[in-house]
Amino acid sequence: MTIPIALSIAGSDSGGGAGIQADLRTFHAFGVHGTTAVTAITAQNTLGVTAIHPVPAEVVRAQIEAVLTDLPPGAVKSGMLATAGLVEATASAIAGLTPPNYVLDPVMVATSGARLLEPEAELMIITRLLPLARLVTPNLDEASILVGAPVRTPEEMRAAAAQLVEMGAAAALVKGGHMDGDELVDVLCDKEGWTEWRHPRHLTRSTHGTGCTLSAAITAGLARGTPLRPAVDDALNFLWRAIASAPGIGTGHGPVNHFVDAPRHPG
Repeated sequence: MTIPIALSIAGSDSGGGAGIQADLRTFHAFGVHGTTAVTAITAQNTLGVTAIHPVPAEVVRAQIEAVLTDLPPGAVKSGMLATAGLVEATASAIAGLTPPNYVLDPVMVATSGARLLEPEAELMIITRLLPLARLVTPNLDEASILVGAPVRTPEEMRAAAAQLVEMGAAAALVKGGHMDGDELVDVLCDKEGWTEWRHPRHLTRSTHGTGCTLSAAITAGLARGTPLRPAVDDALNFLWRAIASAPGIGTGHGPVNHFVDAPRHPG
């Protein structure tokens, strides 16, 4: 039996709700074997991040090379990269993949508000990683940083997504989870045009790791051979139900429920 493989290049979350922990659970839910390259060790829980220890770039590069030489992934995602050196190491590895099938989750700010990326690394995300991405998945704050303008409304989300494609990404999914209101709006722009998803908002504090989970679910779909738009549709469906049935653990922003069934469009 051949099983699809995906690679997550991301940080470790000691609370288990985000980062590589969330990615591996999501890959598993979609029937994909998950591999990892750990970029940073964080001390965090549902209340926030208290310490970050970046892994040396050469060690991250060695992890990626070890996976690529023996367990070639059908798709790759990156999450928390923390430093400019880690961005460069990731870009060098991704540039050598054919096809890249690369999902860029530009992790810059945690749900708790903690800054997770050095300021000098932000420009490198734009210049080195964005042009390699089959899809970039910023939230509103991250989209604002990437395009250099406020992104708070559906109209601004569409403009930002289009600008990110103009900046080099093959497609951009701007996530509206931080928008005010009773409805969640997510906007995808690619070479075929626009797609917009709307879901009722769940009134819950269990939103830790939502960005990691969504990008991992899309990556899993791509690894399975699912086209981009159906992969995004499956991922949003999975995340919405994972939030709805979150276990409610922790006293802050708790994790979502990665045990929900994952919808799978055929590859």
